[in-house]
Amino acid sequence: MSPGTATVSRRIGEALAATGVDTCFGVVGSGNFHLTNALVAAGATFVAARHEGGAAVMADAYARTSGNLGVLSLHQGPGVTNALTGIAEAAKSRTPMVVLAADTGAAGARSNFRLDQAALAAGIGAAYERAATPASAVEDVLRAVRRARTERRTVLVSLPLDVQNAEAPDSVPRAEAPPPVHLAHPASVDALAELIAAAHRPVFIAGRGARHPGAAAAIEALAEHCGALLATSAVAKGLFNGSPWYLDVAGGFASPAAAERIAGADAVVAWGCALNMWTTRHGRLIAPGAAVAQVDVDPDALHTGLGVLGDAAATATAVLAALSARGPAATAYRAEPLPSVRWRDEPFDDRTGDGRIDPRTLSIALDDLLPAARTVSVDSGNFMGYPSMYLSVPDAAGFCFTQAFQSIGLGLATAIGAAVARPDRLAVAALGDGGFLMGIAELETVVRLGRPMVIVVYDDAAYGAEVHHFGPGGHPLATVTFPDTDLAAIARGYGCAGVVVRTRPTWHRSASGCTAPATARCSSTRRSPPTAAPGGSTRRSAATDNSSQHDLRPLRTMIGSVDHAEGRAATMDRAGRVVGPDRVRAVLPSVADPLT
Repeated sequence: MSPGTATVSRRIGEALAATGVDTCFGVVGSGNFHLTNALVAAGATFVAARHEGGAAVMADAYARTSGNLGVLSLHQGPGVTNALTGIAEAAKSRTPMVVLAADTGAAGARSNFRLDQAALAAGIGAAYERAATPASAVEDVLRAVRRARTERRTVLVSLPLDVQNAEAPDSVPRAEAPPPVHLAHPASVDALAELIAAAHRPVFIAGRGARHPGAAAAIEALAEHCGALLATSAVAKGLFNGSPWYLDVAGGFASPAAAERIAGADAVVAWGCALNMWTTRHGRLIAPGAAVAQVDVDPDALHTGLGVLGDAAATATAVLAALSARGPAATAYRAEPLPSVRWRDEPFDDRTGDGRIDPRTLSIALDDLLPAARTVSVDSGNFMGYPSMYLSVPDAAGFCFTQAFQSIGLGLATAIGAAVARPDRLAVAALGDGGFLMGIAELETVVRLGRPMVIVVYDDAAYGAEVHHFGPGGHPLATVTFPDTDLAAIARGYGCAGVVVRTRPTWHRSASGCTAPATARCSSTRRSPPTAAPGGSTRRSAATDNSSQHDLRPLRTMIGSVDHAEGRAATMDRAGRVVGPDRVRAVLPSVADPLT
């Protein structure tokens, strides 16, 4: 190859940037070194993770939060397999994401890095493309981009090393076609209009497919006409914020008041929502005689009641036009204002004590301390209901819920991707101790990027789901319980500020009528009373005791002192005294809860 000649990898990077790709996540090895640098040279920002699994989740969360294409760059072989859990999560969530996976190429049949990437992609539900030849490589990659955007799915592109390093031909890639709008068949529109017109107590549940531009407004306008109440699946939490008829999340996270109204509906219409077992409480949330309809662009998602194949926004607009010609609709569910549907307004028995703070108490306190402009990312695990139910979010972009695969350990990387997508908001990562320790390598990424973030670890020193599932049956739990670990101290070693919270705050009612924290003696969050550690003893570690009994006020100071412009946070010493602000980018309170 003559000096100055462009390689295929360079042309791919330039072509991706020309389609609007401005952010890429990954871990660089020899196989994706030149391609990643080509993307950067073309103007994209590369976010280096510490593990490919974290990079995959960051790209997924970035796409969900920003609405842009997620792009992931991987080394061949173990670089790809390390990322599989994150790619599987994205694929199951139908996240528009392109995985640029280096591959061994024609000369690599006996390479240690050799993999059947097509089979891997198929096994986790991702689409697959391959840069077949130097002449077709750029168009092959752009086809993957078009598929990711138009089909709303994750596409893995194999990039053989010999193709990447070949001389690029002089060719101009085809311009991208705009994503098609999937219009529902007129007969389906009429059938859905009939179903809604016959209802007296309709409820609309919007999911991931309703998070696209224009969908929320179209669904809300239709609900206004027909008197429907509004709810969402967990992944669309916040979509209808501001509406007085919004019930928040349906399913397991629904408050009693919200669940009562969903269960009382005589018609349920799902907009881009699969109505899976979590959203319907295993089917118990929808009344047996209720009429059910689903609107989705994916025919495989239509499995219950009337199935309407079409775009949520376009279908809602068409149904509203059909119903408007009939005149006013019944509005029984809007005859009087909704009561509060917030979990924090539900009474509960505060079980804070013995060095453990009730996670409900802690979550309510956090909701009051955190700024309204926030992006909440929640890991999977037994704790996950508390931040999902008690922390408010400004809109659907303020909640990132990577739970389609139900893997623990994705939460911290999720928060990083969301923080990159929305630097104007404070990123909040809500994690369990198990998930936090699985993804802990990315703490370095948080600090290095300088993005303000509050990381809350709901710490029960156990895999809590297994404790609650198997404990009542008398099974031994030594395999799923662990000694106390001072997670805040570990975080300080990475460069975060850290505090342990163990006791309940004291509350007072302000003159404005708002509930506000006054004083509190605090420490770490556990989900069950002190449990027998491996070996049979019930104990706390010396390290945990040394950092216990922190007051809530230093945590309040730490959160309040996060500087969004410079990524600063106050730090504190082991006695709980504020000694910053310092060049610290994240605040990590580890919180211990007592619920069994």
